[in-house]
Amino acid sequence: MTVKKVTVVAGEDAAPEAMESSVELLDKMGLGIEWIWPLVGNEATARGLPPFPEEARAQIDAADATFFGATSGPTVPVLFYLRWGKETYANVRPTRWIPGFRSSLAKPQGIDLVIIRENLEDAYVLIEGEVADLAPLNLTSLTTQKKAHELGEGKFAVKIITRKRSEEVLRFGFDLARRRKAEGFPGKITVSAKWNMLFQTDGLFVTVARELSPEYPDISLETLIVDDFAHRLVSNPHSFDVVVLPNLYGDILSDAAAGLAGGLGLAASGCYGRDYAYFESVHGTAPDIAGKGIINPTASLLSAVLMLDYLGYSQASKSLREAIETVYREGRKLTPDQGGKSSTREFCAAVWGKLK
Repeated sequence: MTVKKVTVVAGEDAAPEAMESSVELLDKMGLGIEWIWPLVGNEATARGLPPFPEEARAQIDAADATFFGATSGPTVPVLFYLRWGKETYANVRPTRWIPGFRSSLAKPQGIDLVIIRENLEDAYVLIEGEVADLAPLNLTSLTTQKKAHELGEGKFAVKIITRKRSEEVLRFGFDLARRRKAEGFPGKITVSAKWNMLFQTDGLFVTVARELSPEYPDISLETLIVDDFAHRLVSNPHSFDVVVLPNLYGDILSDAAAGLAGGLGLAASGCYGRDYAYFESVHGTAPDIAGKGIINPTASLLSAVLMLDYLGYSQASKSLREAIETVYREGRKLTPDQGGKSSTREFCAAVWGKLK
């Protein structure tokens, strides 16, 4: 197999502790991956460079994928480039409970769903401003029947849902549901939004899902108003297979799903475009535990499972996932967030022990 190149952006605060230990473990697997560490963030500015130099951008462009930690500021430009610059439109966030995960549920057994979050538009186009600036548009509120600029002093945000992006991410969801069905899953896709109020934007997202559905006669389509989905996610998470959500709902509710399984320290993600992908843990930078060596690397390692599969190392991906699951089932080398006393490196060493 051709050697793959992976750029690594460790992030800030405690995130590098998880990333460095994870890359060390992956490197010991002997896959021949070339790890490239671009000079970005604080390290770049310390040398008088911008936080995202052109050389780092070129290294990302030349790589087969990027392995990303978590950012609280200095490496945000890198993350923005990986999302909007590389057009990674599908943010895939699996939620799967395995024995040993510290779930808050009495019966978490059997939770195994994937939330796909549209990754590029919705409220995340980040167009905001003063309400008064809306005056030239002469917009009327459907609820108050007042002109938008007459609602009072305040701010506005723009929400954009396009047919192109909706179709891309929804087709990705249908295709994933089909692949999972071949592995024994139900072959079901749930699409949720607030189309009963946001008739045009969220309504378009659901409409596109219904238009695509006949192309996938083997996949059942369920459409839920997002309030109802939030309730069912908590009360009956076992009923879901593949879920596709607009950006903002996907961001929020995938974190809620992670909480059902055992917390953000376990939450992996992969962000996929037409010709590029990057992989990152869902948790933040955890500044409160920076330097303590106890951040849970599971989210990073499970993100690496997705990355290895994407790069074509399917057997290594399977072996790594099984090794992580074995460590959790045994429960002897877990980090404090999961009720254990082990350090980040001790956890990774335990996983390596199972891989050997």
